[in-house]
Amino acid sequence: MKRIVLVALTGMFLVGCGSKRTVVTKKKDVPRRTVSVQVDVKPEEPKSSQETSTTTPAKTYASATEAYIANFNAIAMEEMRKYKIPASITLAQGILESGSGQARLAVEANNHFGIKCHGWTGPKIYHDDDASQECFRKYTHAESSFEDHSAFLTSRSRYAKLFDYKQDDYKSWARGLRAAGYATDKKYPEKLISLIERYQLYKYDEQVLGKRESYTPPTKDVVASNDNVTTHEVVKGDTLYSISKRYNTTVESIRELNGMRGNDLSIGQMLIIKNN
Repeated sequence: MKRIVLVALTGMFLVGCGSKRTVVTKKKDVPRRTVSVQVDVKPEEPKSSQETSTTTPAKTYASATEAYIANFNAIAMEEMRKYKIPASITLAQGILESGSGQARLAVEANNHFGIKCHGWTGPKIYHDDDASQECFRKYTHAESSFEDHSAFLTSRSRYAKLFDYKQDDYKSWARGLRAAGYATDKKYPEKLISLIERYQLYKYDEQVLGKRESYTPPTKDVVASNDNVTTHEVVKGDTLYSISKRYNTTVESIRELNGMRGNDLSIGQMLIIKNN
């Protein structure tokens, strides 16, 4: 009997000791707590009207052509001082050939005068012109296009007669360019002269020659030039009437924006269309 009691007590003691071991944990078994710090980055909130009111608003002009004149008249005058080419002629050619700076070559290549790759080792862009995918020069800055235009006229003997004309005789320059083979369009001189007279570009010639103080294009009847105008390249079959219907405008509006006196169009001609 004593032996049985002794065995029972021994078993209870062992069970008790074993249960204590199950609640004892070693320090190294306790997982470490990782504390992370989260920084919330809020998106930038739009500026209040009070903040934006201190910013000078961008100038806008009554047409893309007036915006073009405002952007490039200083460059054209500087080219006139260096090369004796009337600023009015340079600006009118740039307006006509680049669609007031909105044609593809002007936008993607800063090429405002359609100068091709002849003898050019710089960047290039390919564009349909007289033939499919012709090579044109691509510039980093538009100023380089104006410089190349001046170099083009001064370095080729067929244009030498132009420099016999007075620098403020834009009519003779316009006709002389056509006679020297600069453009195949028979109405090219009339288009240049129309632009010069409509936008008073001759004032820049007078300014360079010291006959007039600085001139700023008008900004009345203001609309945003980039948002409210479209360029249209004339294709075979186009008429002013069909184009006016396509863009929900009038023939008179198209003629006025593009300095046109008649209704004649040329394939490839770039027209400025005011969005309604």
